[in-house]
Amino acid sequence: MHSAPAVTFTVGRSRFHGGLLLFISLTCLLLGLVWQHRGNAGGWRLGLYAVIGLFAGFAAIRVWYRTPRVDLRWDGQTWSATIREFFTTGTVMLHFDLQFCMLLSLCSDDGNRIWLWPERSRDPARWNALRRAVYSHAPAGRRSDSGAAVDADNDHLKP
Repeated sequence: MHSAPAVTFTVGRSRFHGGLLLFISLTCLLLGLVWQHRGNAGGWRLGLYAVIGLFAGFAAIRVWYRTPRVDLRWDGQTWSATIREFFTTGTVMLHFDLQFCMLLSLCSDDGNRIWLWPERSRDPARWNALRRAVYSHAPAGRRSDSGAAVDADNDHLKP
């Protein structure tokens, strides 16, 4: 199986992600208004709902606004990301794909997880190459007992 070609894709704040957070926040606000109107809710429960809703909405906006610009790279063998001056390598996992936007996470070798929302509109020329890289699997080299990589093509030469 051939590996996908190398690609670099810049990921930043996603309009889809921002719109999704706004939709969820407005839906929660609407549900609170319906709850108040229909259920005669009042007092401390409605106040608690309002405080939690405002806190969650502001936290979501802050997370979205502080999303860094990430240069995500696939070199044909490994994934890497550069965030400001920080460089890491790891494994990319696809969580969902809407054809024009994906939710990915880069699980770095040191155990950290970076959430990414790449969008086609950010770089239409490289979008299909990124999708191919996400869906392809790097050639899986097995390990020998000593921990050295074993070349699958020369396996038949081993005693």
